Amino acid sequence: MLKTYFKLAYRNIIKDKAYSILNITGLAIGLASSILILLWVQNELSYDKFHKNAGQIYRINNDFGDSKTAASSAGMPAGLKAEMPVIKNTVRLQPAFPSVLLESGNKKFQEERAFYADPSFMDVFSFPLVKGDRATALKQVDGVLITQEMATKYFGKEDPIGKVIRKDNKENMVVTGVLANIPANSDLQFDFILPMASLARTNDDLKNSVWTNFNFYDYVLLDKNFDPSAPNLLKLEKQIDQISLKHTPGIEVKASFLLQALTKIHLAPERLGDSPGHGNAQYVSIFFIIAILILIVACINFMNLATARSARRAKEIGLRKVAGAIRGQLIIQFLSESVFISFLSLLLAFGIVILFLPVFNELANRKLVIDVSDAKLWLSLLGIALLTGLISGSYPALFLSGFNPVKVLKGNVKSMGGNLLFRNALVVIQFMVSIVLLVGTMVIYNQLKFIRDRNPGFEKANLLYMPMTGDIWGKQQALKNELKGNPLTSDFSLITDLPTNLGGWTVSVDWAGKDPHSQLAVPVMAVDEDFTHAFRMKLVAGRSFSRAFKADSNNYMVNEKMLSVMGLKASTAIGKSLTLWGNKGTIVGVVKDFNFKPVQQAIEPLVMPFNKIGGFVMVRTLPGKTKATIQALSTISQELNPAYPFKFDFLDQDLANLYKGEQQMGNIFNLFAALGIFISCLGLYGLSAFMAEQRTKEIGVRKVLGASVFNLVYLLSSGITRLIVIAIVIAVPLSWYAVNSWLAGFAYHIYVSWLVFFMASLAALSIAWLTVSYESIKAAIVNPIKSLRTE
Repeated sequence: MLKTYFKLAYRNIIKDKAYSILNITGLAIGLASSILILLWVQNELSYDKFHKNAGQIYRINNDFGDSKTAASSAGMPAGLKAEMPVIKNTVRLQPAFPSVLLESGNKKFQEERAFYADPSFMDVFSFPLVKGDRATALKQVDGVLITQEMATKYFGKEDPIGKVIRKDNKENMVVTGVLANIPANSDLQFDFILPMASLARTNDDLKNSVWTNFNFYDYVLLDKNFDPSAPNLLKLEKQIDQISLKHTPGIEVKASFLLQALTKIHLAPERLGDSPGHGNAQYVSIFFIIAILILIVACINFMNLATARSARRAKEIGLRKVAGAIRGQLIIQFLSESVFISFLSLLLAFGIVILFLPVFNELANRKLVIDVSDAKLWLSLLGIALLTGLISGSYPALFLSGFNPVKVLKGNVKSMGGNLLFRNALVVIQFMVSIVLLVGTMVIYNQLKFIRDRNPGFEKANLLYMPMTGDIWGKQQALKNELKGNPLTSDFSLITDLPTNLGGWTVSVDWAGKDPHSQLAVPVMAVDEDFTHAFRMKLVAGRSFSRAFKADSNNYMVNEKMLSVMGLKASTAIGKSLTLWGNKGTIVGVVKDFNFKPVQQAIEPLVMPFNKIGGFVMVRTLPGKTKATIQALSTISQELNPAYPFKFDFLDQDLANLYKGEQQMGNIFNLFAALGIFISCLGLYGLSAFMAEQRTKEIGVRKVLGASVFNLVYLLSSGITRLIVIAIVIAVPLSWYAVNSWLAGFAYHIYVSWLVFFMASLAALSIAWLTVSYESIKAAIVNPIKSLRTE
């Protein structure tokens, strides 16, 4: 019986090729779009779940007032493990900041993706070790673990185990193990793991098990029988706070410690010190909803096209009923047809996904793959196709199978009407979704444009920087002389941190009148005399640091936000005392607030002491002289720092990278919004075809009585226009709520005007009219004699 149904389905598809192409194409695009989005969503939700003990691993975060950080102390893990039986293991990590110089043979590279780690790293985490002994790989003080990619980079096809890599031109390390390349869905991304013991030789925090400095990532492995419910975690966090108090006597400022599940780090709100490439739970929810909406729109499209074809199937249904077919058999027949079309659409959709997955990966900056040998994947896809076929075919099956055979064979198809209200509701839903997507597209575009065009408080163009590494640290005066002596590099400044990646902060800052119980964590960026000039920074009061004032080496500059925290005004702030890390000085200048964090976050107070240590050389290039400036910097670097490779970057590119996630989200959203609207148009085309088919005789009579083509097109379009207007009335408040919820995540954002909703509504109406006009004009220009003869 089923074989017969599918044979009939095949014949019907071949019989009406135009209808079949529209139906299969609409469903295929909807399925392909949903599969791509769901692949992305699944990838975002899969971060760090590949670890064997993923459910038991937690990172210790801490909060200082409003400052939320991912860092903890060197002494805490061992202290907690000793007093808390629930903690079965711990591991500390510290990035090799800002980079390490590694050399093998004649190959020398500045590597930024390196961590120092305890030997327990191999026990807590499950990163596969391809070569070496897992139990001893990190116990050798001069050992190093490298990934397969780095093994090829440094040693080619040779066996890397036992090979020597020279670090920072002064010490040799032996390769003790090779890790598999780190999965893309790992929050920790690295190429090298160095033993913590090697860092402990020079690091005071490690030597003295310090609890008061927060420079490490601390992870704990909890007992597998521990219930990770919110109340139980809260009890553990309170216990950690109490143990911390015991180990930090006399410290006034206290941190609050939190346990964050490893598998939740990627999508949780970003904390200070978090790894780059952080995800966003809100975007995951948005795209999951879009995937469902696109699938719904594709199903509605199928229903409308099937209903539009109902008049052509009416006599077939009537004859089948007269021949003895019962309604249940007809329902099964139509459902089998829709499932058959759905599976054909799935095959086409799978081909589209395979073809466009590289493009989508480029767009989303992901490494999504489809494992064709994964049975779970195929079961999921088949389940989606089956469900889509049943849902999209349910209404046509119930509607068509309900035709009265007597009325059908008399030719009175119109009298059966179908459920007009239901069909209209489907169109309203389709265009309601389309309008929400159109509004979202406009708002995302305008917000991203606002981000790109927004003045961060300094001139970001033509600023390039070079990290001060190796020998340059000890040759800063020679560096300054070289930079000043070349007109291409003479507009420069030395700063400790980049304003796009300001990681330094402290609670050790005091001023007259400060609340003694305040736990304010203040970012710190040390700058020199040329800072405001090189950055084209505006001074609100006072002056920049100056070579004419030797006392400036102990003075400070602050931003406007810092003054508001201190309860001062710019006019009265100059000369006021400020103490940072116990060093008392005075405020000599106030700079206008500038963004040193993404616009999602409000500008924070900032203290700028005089730079005595170096960090980065920031050079403002002359227009059209960027290449020459890079060459000049390269020459200076080779003269003063010959053992280290020259490296540079552009500040405006770093700023753009801060909003990479939003840019990718905007690109993906725009793509699927366009596809959703396209599928909606196919559905609307189906309805217009249905209306034209149902009113063939009426159109003929009206033409005979003198109706013009315009009158007839207006007649056929007016009903659709009413439906679109209803969709607009529903969609506008929904889209207003949706876009304002998204914008609320930005401290600085655009304000959505009524014009956006008007333009989206007008675009939806225009798209609808263009879609309907084809069938309407086609029906209106048919010879009325032919129309009346069909009756």
